[in-house]
Amino acid sequence: MTHSPREATLAWACGALGAGRSQLSVESLGRGGHRSSGTFRLRIEGPAAQATDVILKVPVRGWIAAAWLITNARALQLAEARGLAAPRLIAADFGGRGSGTVTTLETFLSGSADFPPTASVARLREGGAALARVHAFNMGAQAHLPYRPRPCAVDDRAGERRRGSVPTTPLLRQADERVRSHGVPAAASVFVHGDVWAGNMLWEGDRCVALIDWKTAGVGDPGVDLGSLRMQMALQYGQDAPDHVLEGWRRQAGRAATSVPYWDAVAALNTPTVMHGFPGFADDGSPLDAAAVTERRDAFLRAALDQFPVRSS
Repeated sequence: MTHSPREATLAWACGALGAGRSQLSVESLGRGGHRSSGTFRLRIEGPAAQATDVILKVPVRGWIAAAWLITNARALQLAEARGLAAPRLIAADFGGRGSGTVTTLETFLSGSADFPPTASVARLREGGAALARVHAFNMGAQAHLPYRPRPCAVDDRAGERRRGSVPTTPLLRQADERVRSHGVPAAASVFVHGDVWAGNMLWEGDRCVALIDWKTAGVGDPGVDLGSLRMQMALQYGQDAPDHVLEGWRRQAGRAATSVPYWDAVAALNTPTVMHGFPGFADDGSPLDAAAVTERRDAFLRAALDQFPVRSS
């Protein structure tokens, strides 16, 4: 299926880059072809036939909310102000008056967001360090950058299971009870990306060159991001990988992370009951099926629960 922005939206994007610009190509970005991701790579030609690549974002009905694009834009502005490795916002039409819909335009960055079948210790530590650089800034909630109680906070998988709208398992039910009875640990709020996984990190070799797709950014405990990346790396590379992520965060932050088991459990609970479509690789680099990735998620969750404070009887 082919997805493309409206002509008015493309015309707005060309105009946002200056007079005399024309669109050369449009590429829909995203890992699923059944629906638009709302993110497009545009190649736009300017004076002297010089071409520029930019990223255009628009809402997708029933999936990508307009408010998320505003959050993404505000996060990019904050990332630029603080010198963080992220795309730079070029232009935004929050009212849709020029483009026909809520639209943002940001810089295109080179780098790979592919899933390598193996990951070095250096790469895993660099992932943790990239998060620590974001978390270096304490801040309170503000317009379009709200408090985030979990990664990808627009989803609440644990709540769906609690309400009976999706299946659960004894482990997921027990973990949800433990997390809720534990309560949210007290900590200063920091800037958080909010949806950290391999597809939202750009790499050149073992160097993370940028975090992208800040649509669920906000403020919260560093564990919101750290637990998410630790879990994702456990899914992809096994149960040794999260410790390297944590070590990278500690080295960059200059301090130990707190409440790690709690945030690991929160991240694991905000996943589907069965992990269809999540990448995972065996030690030899061969891909794992959904059952094996689900077992890795469960093993990660059990390890977190084993480190929770012992409940008094």
